[in-house]
Amino acid sequence: MGILFDIWKSLPSLVTILYILTVLFIAILIILENRNPVKTISWILVLVLLPFAGIVIYLFFGQEYRKTKMYSRKGLKDLEKLRNLTLEQLDNLPKNQFQISDLLYSKKRLMNLMLSNSNAILTNDNEITILRNGAETFPEIFQSIEQARHHIHLEYYIVEDDKIGNYLRELLIRKSQEGVEVRFIYDDVGSWELKRKWLRTMSDAGVKVDCFMRVRFPNLTSRVNYRNHRKILVVDGHTAFVGGLNFADRYQNGIPGIGPWRDTHLKVTGGAATALQIIFMADWYFVSKEILKGERYFKPFESGNGKLVQIVGSGPDSDWENIGQAYFSAIASATDFVYISSPYLMPPADIVTALKTSALSGIDVRIIVPGLSDAISAKWGTNSYIEELLEAGIKIYFYKAGFIHSKVIVVDGIFSSVGTANLDFRSLETNFEVNAMIYDEEIAAVLTGQFLEDQKQSEMIHLENWKKRPRINKIKESFARILSPML
Repeated sequence: MGILFDIWKSLPSLVTILYILTVLFIAILIILENRNPVKTISWILVLVLLPFAGIVIYLFFGQEYRKTKMYSRKGLKDLEKLRNLTLEQLDNLPKNQFQISDLLYSKKRLMNLMLSNSNAILTNDNEITILRNGAETFPEIFQSIEQARHHIHLEYYIVEDDKIGNYLRELLIRKSQEGVEVRFIYDDVGSWELKRKWLRTMSDAGVKVDCFMRVRFPNLTSRVNYRNHRKILVVDGHTAFVGGLNFADRYQNGIPGIGPWRDTHLKVTGGAATALQIIFMADWYFVSKEILKGERYFKPFESGNGKLVQIVGSGPDSDWENIGQAYFSAIASATDFVYISSPYLMPPADIVTALKTSALSGIDVRIIVPGLSDAISAKWGTNSYIEELLEAGIKIYFYKAGFIHSKVIVVDGIFSSVGTANLDFRSLETNFEVNAMIYDEEIAAVLTGQFLEDQKQSEMIHLENWKKRPRINKIKESFARILSPML
């Protein structure tokens, strides 16, 4: 009995020693992964400041896995054949090949970057419709689905069992029963609340439904952290949609207590639609192992007199942080202005440096973020960056007419980016994302006009007033800043 009593008395000490050894072991693993130093420090602080809970959080959200083991496109030879425009071909293009103006030609390095880091083909036969908010986006989407004759391909981060989501489901079921091929990818975390019965009604009607990286034991810890945040719809290979809106009522009706939902989406035809189809095909192959082939799915790339567009996908399937590099290059090479709308502002250090450097160089840098957010931790994280950006001369605005969810960048009146990637760590380093990079003065002018309209409905933040905010807010921001690589 005495021996058992001694063991019982020493148990807390044994647990403490075991915990310390476990934390040290995990900390060494994190350091050896050679990840971003900010992330390394953040995770070590989580382990130290959150006893036991920190280990659980790391196991679920902190582990990084080799990209090629998780998800690789590189083995898809058929996909590589479709990407038939090489870096050398773009380098050798005559200046007037795409009727390029001097202003547009100044962005050639940006075009080269995205062709090199993500095989993003430059297409010039595109028509683009800018869709403002759900009131314009959903009618266009549903009308295009109604008109489908051969196939409908969707992949979305969020689809909910509500009015918008159910209208989409019934429409897809009806089109499938009409003989149209329907393929649908949903993200298991973003669409967490979808019931199996809801999904089964579609598959029973012939819709091919698949989940992107299902989050279930024993694969939970390796999959929960890498999410498909893409929003892609391709109809009959010639019409496609990409942007910020998912299928849920709040994208149409707004958020109670915050207000209307402000967002931006695109409808595109031409080579950009084919490029979006290629990204969908790679994702579909990943979830189903079915390879789609033929001109009924992939319209040939053709030269034209339309808008110049590169479709850029980014995520754990890429060697590079493609969209993050594009953002950095566009901001760092600006010669006049940079206008940004983003629901979350927690950028990696290189983009913070690019923003501050451009502003200090005399570039007009403006950023609109939500005044009220749908994610309080992300809001505190966003606020933690504001003071240093204001000190560099960047103009920051809090949107007051609801919740701004647009992911839009306009640079120098010629380059625009519209897509799914936020200006934060998760979008640029972890999630699967897709953006349309557009080189066109008309499109840039429309997006600039919308930005300025949103600015009028926003409150400009002044440095001296911002410094006077309550100390408790500064404390919350500091802790959120530490955690921002994980939010």
